[in-house]
Amino acid sequence: MSYPNIPDVDATISITLEDSVNLLLASVAFEELGLAHIINAEAEKIQYVLGTLENQTPPETPPTIDELLEINQSIDQTLRNVIKNQMLLQFKLEDTLSITTTSTTTTTTTTTEPT
Repeated sequence: MSYPNIPDVDATISITLEDSVNLLLASVAFEELGLAHIINAEAEKIQYVLGTLENQTPPETPPTIDELLEINQSIDQTLRNVIKNQMLLQFKLEDTLSITTTSTTTTTTTTTEPT
């Protein structure tokens, strides 16, 4: 029976505090961008159902009240989840910004000898 040949990998990562803060801020920005796309998709869903989407031929039969209420409930749930994510991202952003303010605050103490 043979054993697997595992290469010797050095897993050391060298990253500065500034780099990690920038990566965290970029991750917040990309998550916000993703949420914006979700909100836009929900808006287009409403436009499609109502037949008001650009370059769309209106549906032959308009949606019923029950269908509209069902779509409304679906969109409501999606937007609730987006809002929850927004709140978490706000906490992440505030925590990230507090890292930058605490790491850049320094104090200097000088002592003088009596002459």
